Amino acid sequence: MPRRRHCLLRNTGTIMKVGLVGFAGSGKTTVFNTLTGLTVPTTYGGEVHLGTVKVPDPRIDALSRIFSPKKTTYAEITFADIPGEHGAEKSGLSKKALQQIRDQEVLCLVLRAFPNPTEPDPSAELEAFHAECVLADLAIVEKRLDRAKKEKASPIEVAAFELMKQTLEAERPIRALPASELHREQFSGYQFLTDRPLLVVLNRSESEAALPLPPALAARLAEVDAAGLVLSASVEAEIARMDPADQPAFLADLGLEEPAVGRFIRTAYGLLDLISFFTVGADEVRAWPIKRGTRAKAAAGKIHSDLERGFIRAEVIGYQHFMAAGSEHAAKEAGHFKLEGKDYLVADGDILHVRFAV
Repeated sequence: MPRRRHCLLRNTGTIMKVGLVGFAGSGKTTVFNTLTGLTVPTTYGGEVHLGTVKVPDPRIDALSRIFSPKKTTYAEITFADIPGEHGAEKSGLSKKALQQIRDQEVLCLVLRAFPNPTEPDPSAELEAFHAECVLADLAIVEKRLDRAKKEKASPIEVAAFELMKQTLEAERPIRALPASELHREQFSGYQFLTDRPLLVVLNRSESEAALPLPPALAARLAEVDAAGLVLSASVEAEIARMDPADQPAFLADLGLEEPAVGRFIRTAYGLLDLISFFTVGADEVRAWPIKRGTRAKAAAGKIHSDLERGFIRAEVIGYQHFMAAGSEHAAKEAGHFKLEGKDYLVADGDILHVRFAV
């Protein structure tokens, strides 16, 4: 018999892993502490520090008030503070640092743009990081390409590595290649650094916290398919420690509308083109982030692999229609209940119940 599940089965589909990297003195660890609310010390060559934050979503708050579930689960972002390895001479990324970076789903490069005895040059630091990632990926691609030719691998695989090699030799990141040219699922095991989404944080002084990215830097970020965000880590750390009631006035004085964590999450979601669908019920109300354009069967797999494997149909009600109606029953009576197949493109705010049989 088909079963209808909310999210009684579990997996970790609500978590995004973001690795913070940066040259010595960039303020990377201060940014990490600001985003996570932790107070870890600055270290070099040590272990990775981790901190997890919930992704605010007023829709989850509203649904939770209606269903009064035993548990409310927000999407989450886990930040990893990757220990600095460069030192004053920027000698390059060590093998250990490279592996720590490869373990992340999203890379966040912190660039210093505040008064500093060593005369910060954000553009130079961006180029240095980009070059190291390109060279690290190129070494892997060339090695695998040589082996593929010796082993007489499939022409499709050889062509893909040739394409990546040409892209990297042109100093372009692999993430610049569209899905129509590179089928990434075949190469996910290689953990290419330049295929990771890249968010660049320009860490400025308090007086420049509300100014936009410099045009030249913004243009360069577009060239390397990266997104940019401006913040002042030192002052944002102060804001994070303030009483929430006092934050709006302080932010307004700086010309800002919300704390850094909100701006960071919104920028990251835009970079990754993420949306959220919801599962609801008396046991749990939960947000599930997915890539825009994800089909219903794959979205079900975010909840649990069994739901994807045995997928039959998805019962779908849009969030706005649900809230306007006030309940699932009323939404159905108003004609806003849909039964969708595996190829349905899940929309932002969809409330899903998955019918499956395994």
